[in-house]
Amino acid sequence: MTDEKTRRRWINLGEVIALAALIVSALGVWIAWKSSSKDGPTRIVEQKSVVPLALRGSVDSSGQTLTIIPADPGHALESLKLTIKGSQPIELGSDGRLSASDIQSALKDGDKQAKDVTLSIPMRIDARYVESGADRRGGGGYTLRYKWEGGGLFGGRSLRLVGLSR
Repeated sequence: MTDEKTRRRWINLGEVIALAALIVSALGVWIAWKSSSKDGPTRIVEQKSVVPLALRGSVDSSGQTLTIIPADPGHALESLKLTIKGSQPIELGSDGRLSASDIQSALKDGDKQAKDVTLSIPMRIDARYVESGADRRGGGGYTLRYKWEGGGLFGGRSLRLVGLSR
């Protein structure tokens, strides 16, 4: 008979522990629900980070026009200003088209430079652009590559654009 009483006591003790655990977990759920209802619904908003402006240039087949566009398709150009040391700034529109004649007039020593050799000149590009509906400014230092062609007995020398790099 003692075994039966001991067994019943253990069953009752196990039931009491299970009931206490149920009450504690229910209390935890109620506290969590109460605190989250005060704050209102949680909003998860995707934040887009600002991407710095990077430009790239592509030259047409004749080398007379260099088109400067943003590397990120999320950027839309409004205007560009190119500054070569010692010359007037060159203003470009939103299409980013730079003509070889603009660079030729900006280079003072063009007639003294070697012919049919790719040369480079540093320049500063300042841009106004739109990103995610916000107006931004950016730019930086770039290197313009070019070469002189022609210049025979009867022809003048002309500038041919080769490329643009950072």
